[in-house]
Amino acid sequence: MGDPKRIRKKFVRSKLMWNAARIARDHELKEKYGLKNLRELWKATTEVSRIRMNAREVLSNRSTQGVGNAMIARLARYNIVAKDAKIDDLLGITPDVILNRRLQSIVFKNGLARTPKQARQLIAHGFISINGRKVKSAGYLVKAEEETHIGYYRPININPAEPEANPKENKAEVPEAPKVDEKKVE
Repeated sequence: MGDPKRIRKKFVRSKLMWNAARIARDHELKEKYGLKNLRELWKATTEVSRIRMNAREVLSNRSTQGVGNAMIARLARYNIVAKDAKIDDLLGITPDVILNRRLQSIVFKNGLARTPKQARQLIAHGFISINGRKVKSAGYLVKAEEETHIGYYRPININPAEPEANPKENKAEVPEAPKVDEKKVE
């Protein structure tokens, strides 16, 4: 069977776990982006701290400028920073930037869903596709070139006021049987 894989956490919790201001800010971001739990926010925060740490390391060692250019190119593919950004710009990245690139946020902003939570539900149930390929992960980071190719995988009506057209129910209406007066029957 081999050695079991050591699965590591993809996030680090805050050191100020019971800070009221941090809790309020985290819950505000959770509601704004329609996140399921704070763990998703912590993943974005951990990714931002990793990017900042790598940028500080590149700034301290000017000899590894190629690594910095590769970081900028990778982040530019996801439209997190501009292509002509400098290493110093990476220090200003916030978790909002990462959360804006999630599939859930882009589906909501493109008008494919009425709320961020509805966007998450549509993704989880397989109604959203990228380039015709069904994507079921709300946390999928969308690349800049994929952003224009997001659409419905199968048709759905997200407006509750308009009933969906069901092809099975388009049968000709059967007229109602005439009402019989019970007094005449006796």
